[in-house]
Amino acid sequence: MTPPRSAKPAQPDQTAPETGPDRPGQPTGRPRTAGARPMRADARRNYERLLAAAATVLEEQGTEASLEEIARRAGVGIGTLYRHFPTRAALLEAVLQDSMATLEGRARDLTASADPTAGLLAWLRDLAAYATRFRGLASAVMVNLVDEHTDFESCAGMLTAAGTLLRQAQLAGGVRPDVSVPDAVTLVNALVWALEQGNGDEEQFERLFDVVARGLRP
Repeated sequence: MTPPRSAKPAQPDQTAPETGPDRPGQPTGRPRTAGARPMRADARRNYERLLAAAATVLEEQGTEASLEEIARRAGVGIGTLYRHFPTRAALLEAVLQDSMATLEGRARDLTASADPTAGLLAWLRDLAAYATRFRGLASAVMVNLVDEHTDFESCAGMLTAAGTLLRQAQLAGGVRPDVSVPDAVTLVNALVWALEQGNGDEEQFERLFDVVARGLRP
């Protein structure tokens, strides 16, 4: 699905993004700076246009997409893009934040599974699907999920929920006790990256995911 884009350019803004809880249907990824002022209406329009344009361009070109092209399609200058998103990673996090929130909710839901090991494997499949949203996502962004110095603050809740799910699977005897969430995420990330490089198909993914699943078991 292609996000909507406005055809009318907005004027560049000078204000900081607003803070506060995300609202359904609204772009996410706002910097979490204490005391940041709410955005003006024109700044909010620029922000929303940038996220919509970024989602479209990333779908087309992958994570190395031109930031200048994203700004152009949003109808703003490159300076406006950098005022909202000072780094490429910040822009990617903003675009992907809803997906990470969905993965967090999915992990929490799966903690109620009668079979926690099956629940963990289901979540790892969801993670793999997430990693294929844009070409290059596995190598350019997924590493942030296991980096303690990551700029991806929004992944913290997701990893915490996944950790609870993993511990349940370990207590049930379905997963090796020495496996950590970063271990599991890295395995899935590596699998997605390898298939992306070799243009692997769904059959190959299923075969290799089974190898990963077997490796997680005691």
